[in-house]
Amino acid sequence: MASTSTTLSLPVLPLDGEVVLPGMVVPLDLSDSEVRAAVEAAQAAARSEPGKPRVLLVPRIDGTYASTGVLGTIEQVGRLADGDPGALIRGRGRVRIGAGTTGPGAALWVEGTRIEESVPEPLPGHVADLVKEYKALATSWLRKRGAWQVVDRVQAIEDVSALADNSGYSPFLTTEQKVELLETTDPVARLKLATQQLRDHLAEQDVAESIAKDVQEGVDKQQREFLLRRQLEAVRKELRELNGDAKDGEESDDYRARVEAADLPEKVREAALKEVDKLERSSDQSPEGSWIRTWLDTVLELPWNERTEDAYGIRGAKSVLDAEHAGLEDVKERITEYLAVRKRRSDRGLGVVGGRRGGAVLALVGPPGVGKTSLGESVAHAMGRKFVRVALGGVRDEAEIRGHRRTYVGALPGRIVRAIKEAGSMNPVVLLDEIDKVGSDFRGDPAAGLLEVLDPAQNHTFRDHYLEVELDLSDVVFLATANVLEAIPEALLDRMELVRLDGYTEDEKVVIARDHLVPRQLERAGLKPDEVTLDEGALRKLAGEYTREAGVRNLERSIARLLRKVAAQHELGEKELPLTVRDEDLRALIGRPHHVPESAQDPAERRTAVPGVATGLAVTGAGGDVLYVEASLADPETGAAGLTLTGQLGDVMKESAQIALSFLRSHGAELELPVGDLKDRGVHIHFPAGAVPKDGPSAGITMTTALASLLSGRLVRTDVAMTGEVSLTGRVLPIGGVKQKLLAAHRAGVTTVIVPKRNEPDLDDVPAEVLDKLDVHAVTDVRQVLELALAPAVNGVEPEVPVAA
Repeated sequence: MASTSTTLSLPVLPLDGEVVLPGMVVPLDLSDSEVRAAVEAAQAAARSEPGKPRVLLVPRIDGTYASTGVLGTIEQVGRLADGDPGALIRGRGRVRIGAGTTGPGAALWVEGTRIEESVPEPLPGHVADLVKEYKALATSWLRKRGAWQVVDRVQAIEDVSALADNSGYSPFLTTEQKVELLETTDPVARLKLATQQLRDHLAEQDVAESIAKDVQEGVDKQQREFLLRRQLEAVRKELRELNGDAKDGEESDDYRARVEAADLPEKVREAALKEVDKLERSSDQSPEGSWIRTWLDTVLELPWNERTEDAYGIRGAKSVLDAEHAGLEDVKERITEYLAVRKRRSDRGLGVVGGRRGGAVLALVGPPGVGKTSLGESVAHAMGRKFVRVALGGVRDEAEIRGHRRTYVGALPGRIVRAIKEAGSMNPVVLLDEIDKVGSDFRGDPAAGLLEVLDPAQNHTFRDHYLEVELDLSDVVFLATANVLEAIPEALLDRMELVRLDGYTEDEKVVIARDHLVPRQLERAGLKPDEVTLDEGALRKLAGEYTREAGVRNLERSIARLLRKVAAQHELGEKELPLTVRDEDLRALIGRPHHVPESAQDPAERRTAVPGVATGLAVTGAGGDVLYVEASLADPETGAAGLTLTGQLGDVMKESAQIALSFLRSHGAELELPVGDLKDRGVHIHFPAGAVPKDGPSAGITMTTALASLLSGRLVRTDVAMTGEVSLTGRVLPIGGVKQKLLAAHRAGVTTVIVPKRNEPDLDDVPAEVLDKLDVHAVTDVRQVLELALAPAVNGVEPEVPVAA
């Protein structure tokens, strides 16, 4: 490719917002002063030169001239089609604009360099392909516009430069794109640019046509659907007139027939028929129609008059409960009483009194793993009712309980209505699991939404926000489960009958493991019942030393781990089946015990082996537990007097420590304790397991005993644990959770327990086998506690009081 240049002196004809490329013929209006001046200057110069008058066509964008212009010859001067004076100018070639110069007339004259372009012949292969592509694209675009006469002219152009400049006629190119074509002096590069611009335009045109086609198809479909529906309405109207029927539409007829055929309560039927009337009046395009259909479907699917017959065999129901759950006598007695009362009411025709039936609302409160959730299924089995579980853990939206208003998108009835629908009966057993884990936020308080559900005086007229019709829940047996009683709102707890499940004794755990856990885990481990046997000693050791809990969840995990180990060893050829696992085999199979009682440890390693440590009893969310209290005195030389408490204690427990210290200061002489140390030396009381928050008054006598042991130098007996609130006068006041605390003492290997005298009636709730193994002392005064808990001095000599480092 070669190019030569020639210097020219030409008048400037500015083009505002337009670009003329070489080869183009354009008419220009001479009424514009600048155009007229340039044409006149060119004509004046042409008088002294041969040839047609010449001008320099330069694009001017926002007052700025382009760096390249086009040499144009004035072909003709005359009148335009509208009668205005005009000139016809043909573009001849590119000119690179240089410095300004002088010339005749009022026009601006500049010097320019003519750029002559050439392409070698024959055309290289890639250039020839580019020419073909451009012609094909241009032909496609021209045919879409119906410009058939131009197609032949474009196909006849063979010069690469002329073909590229021909795109200047394209109306879709912007001024900037045309300027870019003008300033591209290489013909091949210019043709590439023109081809790319044409290709992009055709792609955009295809997308626009596709969108327009889709829109048109959608509009046509809507119009067809509209016309067809109107025709269908007209046909139905004619049919109704012929049959004398005033109903509207097959769908509405279907819903009306379904409502009338359904066994609905009278008020529900009236509400449903009103909604059918609305459906008949609503148009097919109205969103209300879909809401009404969904509501009618929900109402028609509810079992309004479906009820299961209760199994009134009281002995049979009791035997079912006994077979499926060991222990838990309180809840079993409550279910048995409920069934007996229902049977008598039914026999005497008192099934419904004041619109209410004889449902029940029980709250099963206890630590994890005691069988609260599985008990719900057993109750339903014993009563012959359907069972539905509603998980409430983490629910924070009140609409989850009472439903959403129908105006919301995706509205649903609440969980209670969905549970009734799932059960297919109006008297199922509904288990409200983890009711103490319900939370509240800006969406409302779900616990408040449960108030009407769980109130036996109100739930026969329960209204769900979605249904907005009365639903009778008075025949439902609601069982709510919770781990922490204090987390249940007081108003909600007041509506439920409380049944505490305080945990199992070791004997009950052995029975549960033998009858329920081992068979279930044998099946899961792929073992037959006669292949592996766990004797009672192994089960007792698993329950007592490998796990320490109120329930049996960790016990089941230990059994599962044991059976997995046996199955793996059998597959490896290390053990032969059948196999009997005894307590001495446990260490080799699943390792050492994790919970060895203090009484079983070496005397020198026990926590109470030094003065100032006492064993207390507490209740946590996981049941009862033992709680150690440590006390020490600071060195008098440090001068750090006062009381220091550690272990993440609550305000009530801190006050108990102050009371214990005040009692010993005021009554120390009477108890023969060196109380002078309490005045001059700092006292530090610590509760181990500092990461666990602790609160409550029941550690009062334990702290008093620990301080008394520290001052006297006498050890606290290892086999003694205690619980009770202490007063400033030394009285031992009652506390709660006696049963759970005694079960924890029994699990920990404690043999002597000190409780307040006023808690003596609570011992009736403690299983007899636990009481037989514990020596329980009911006391009224701290002095009795110290006499029972402190070991006598060794050889009559008091040990030296330990000093904190």
